[in-house]
Amino acid sequence: MHMALAAAAVMLISCSATPALAQAQSQPLQLPNPFQGLFKGTPQEQAACAPDADKFCKNMGSDELRVLGCLQRNRQQISAACRRVLESHGQ
Repeated sequence: MHMALAAAAVMLISCSATPALAQAQSQPLQLPNPFQGLFKGTPQEQAACAPDADKFCKNMGSDELRVLGCLQRNRQQISAACRRVLESHGQ
């Protein structure tokens, strides 16, 4: 009798967990960016690079590390002010 009760409990748990499990599996895994906030810069530095980031790195979203890499790749086209910001941080 206990075996049938245990089997029913397992069946109930697995049936109720299936929709949540299916939903979790359908969404991509979002790992935290350990560098988030590290490359943000001062408000003045952000203002110096914001137009360049908007122009050259619009598809990078808000991932600071990706935007930094994009600005570095476009170093020849970015403004002198933004280039000075990168240089002042060893970039």
